[in-house]
Amino acid sequence: MITKQSSKSDHSSIHSGIILFAHGSRDPLWRLPIEAVASRIISLSPHALVMCAYLELTTPDLPSCVRTLVEKGVTRISVLPMFLGIGKHAREDLPLLMKQLQDTYPQIDFELRKAIGEEPELTLAIAQIALKTVS
Repeated sequence: MITKQSSKSDHSSIHSGIILFAHGSRDPLWRLPIEAVASRIISLSPHALVMCAYLELTTPDLPSCVRTLVEKGVTRISVLPMFLGIGKHAREDLPLLMKQLQDTYPQIDFELRKAIGEEPELTLAIAQIALKTVS
């Protein structure tokens, strides 16, 4: 799902895209927090091209999102794994998927970011939220 479509006037200026990559779930409500992050990105940077992709049980998948961005003329794609922990999906499955995508789209500059759970800013935000209950 693209959370913001570029207008024709700004389409040519967008060469990079962001994909928020999450596990997926059969429960349609599960995806709401991921989509909320995408919406917040758009509110902070209205011309950003952001998509949400899922490993399983939810669509769209990562290859579909990459294909969509490539069709829009994107030449650089940053993939942000929305995993708190660094399990098998982040360590093994995602790098394999990224390798396949790089082989399919050698003209695209892919950046696989570290999992969101490894970001110090997120750790701080969670700690601050937790402390609200004891203050």
